[in-house]
Amino acid sequence: MPLTAADRGLLEAPAVEVAPLLLGAVLTHRTPDGEVAVRLTEVEAYSGLGEDPGSHAHRGRTPRNDVMFGDAGRLYTYFTYGMHTCANVVCLPPGSASGVLLRAGEVVAGEEVAARRRRGVRPRDLARGPANLASALGIALADGGADLLADEAFALELGAPAADVRTGPRVGVSGAGGSDAFPWRFWLPDEPTVSAYRPAVRRVRTG
Repeated sequence: MPLTAADRGLLEAPAVEVAPLLLGAVLTHRTPDGEVAVRLTEVEAYSGLGEDPGSHAHRGRTPRNDVMFGDAGRLYTYFTYGMHTCANVVCLPPGSASGVLLRAGEVVAGEEVAARRRRGVRPRDLARGPANLASALGIALADGGADLLADEAFALELGAPAADVRTGPRVGVSGAGGSDAFPWRFWLPDEPTVSAYRPAVRRVRTG
């Protein structure tokens, strides 16, 4: 059964505790284009204020990250590279800031709809990578703030606890936040939809 507002307490915990719970969970998004459901196979935890240099909330509350300080179970969206949307599930009670980035998953319903959004892509890759996952689900930046536990357009259903969960450094996070000190990427082993690990690359401007 999908989670409801009565289940919000399950998500009012640190992201490192919520992240493994979300592995195997199914997130469904209903849009005028159709309905798509993705079973999550890879996520990343991001802690809050002053604790995690990789978190958008590390330096405090801003208009951009305001949703992270709200109710657990809300959707936090942001642009990456100025063109792709990424989606996170907010954790902890209001006033705190923590979230779980949805990195990858398997499309388990609405594959035709997802394929139209991701033309020319193999089924394995439809929701492989955080921007691809959001695209396959039809999640846009404007969906930020949606309540996954109460909004009719969304449904989040937890699966059975995963018997085997792997952890490691987060993908593409620069500095200490992407180091072994933060092994906060969680994934299900032997899942072809899990994205390849890529450490952050320091870009040096020339000219």
